[in-house]
Amino acid sequence: MELLLTRKTFTEKSTIGELTIDGKFFCYTLEDTDRGLTQSDSIVTIKLKKIFGVTAIPTGIYRVIMDMSARFKKIMPLIVDVKGFAGVRIHAGNYPTDTEGCILCGMGYAPDKLINSKDAITQLYALLNSAYSNGELITLTIK
Repeated sequence: MELLLTRKTFTEKSTIGELTIDGKFFCYTLEDTDRGLTQSDSIVTIKLKKIFGVTAIPTGIYRVIMDMSARFKKIMPLIVDVKGFAGVRIHAGNYPTDTEGCILCGMGYAPDKLINSKDAITQLYALLNSAYSNGELITLTIK
């Protein structure tokens, strides 16, 4: 399964994007502020530019697994091997204050806000759980 997150709208508080699954539009996303980090940046560069809790993860290609979140106490998507970040998940939320580097999903958006996040997450988790339990590789490209 191929997830593609294309960042579209950039503000001082958030980054709004579009998520496609296998080439088909699925939902909108909200992340923290994009500070221009890329997966190819050195860890030193990432640490210099990153502001903890308010920085979007670097653009690049990542593997996604489904595993138990100690924080949320349920099985959730985990974005693996994000340089300079730990515990990056895809989850429900509506505002930049609902994320610390994670990706939030919603069915609609307004400036610095997602709408119907729980609906998007319920549908996304069903697709991801099915793919993961069938042994399918899940990748996330962020550009």
